[in-house]
Amino acid sequence: MVQVLSGRVLLRPTDPERSRVFYGEQLGLAVYREFGTGPERGTVYFLGGGFLELSGRSEAPPAADVRLWLQVPDVTAAHEELLAKGVEIVRPPVKEPWGLVEMWLADPDGTPIVLVEVPADHPIRYRPGI
Repeated sequence: MVQVLSGRVLLRPTDPERSRVFYGEQLGLAVYREFGTGPERGTVYFLGGGFLELSGRSEAPPAADVRLWLQVPDVTAAHEELLAKGVEIVRPPVKEPWGLVEMWLADPDGTPIVLVEVPADHPIRYRPGI
């Protein structure tokens, strides 16, 4: 069995500085580490139990099937904060039929990001008898 100690999502943005502004300043992700120099230097952000690394540069945006799913404690508060920072919201918070509250946005390259709130009574958090 492979023992995984940590993991990360690696994105190669079309405009690294624009993506650093989005993830670091607008979303407010904390920096884990930075490496290299110049405009294509690497920046790794904390993502709860994992990391998001922006490094290098790509001529084209990531494939449409790449998505980020980020759980937050309060989607409504995140919505207000991101609007105040000028982040374009693709879809405001909605309680889905499956019980999660989801808000959709996209990074500067169009990578879909779903911010998810798991209500306290949702089965993901609490399953009686287990």
